[in-house]
Amino acid sequence: MDQDAVRQALQRYFDLSAAGEEEAAHAMYAPDAVLEFPQSGERFEGVANFLAWRRDYPASQIDVDIRGVRGGGDVWVAELTISYDGGAPMYGLDVLEFCGELVCRETVYVTEGFPAPDWRAAWRAAPPAVRADVS
Repeated sequence: MDQDAVRQALQRYFDLSAAGEEEAAHAMYAPDAVLEFPQSGERFEGVANFLAWRRDYPASQIDVDIRGVRGGGDVWVAELTISYDGGAPMYGLDVLEFCGELVCRETVYVTEGFPAPDWRAAWRAAPPAVRADVS
């Protein structure tokens, strides 16, 4: 896998999910894939298990923007923002481990943004205007 292939796989997943095509979206996973959310302590084993709860997800609209992808070999990290039903965007990391062309483990972290503390202002650089990709 390379950066473009990982980005395309994620974008295809998000596009198909938004179109209600959950089974096609989940074709990126190995059947025995593991999905973890460390912040909530949840672990789902087997794509059938997380496909089932994703079908019943309570948000009617999920907007995801892939801000960048970096990694190498079988491990890739996607930086993204996500919002639910038009709410404020949250920041996330999606750690993807591939076994060949399929995701065999995914670990998702999501958090709300926060204002930068003033005391660090003297050392920080201005944020980039647009962040197309992180290499």
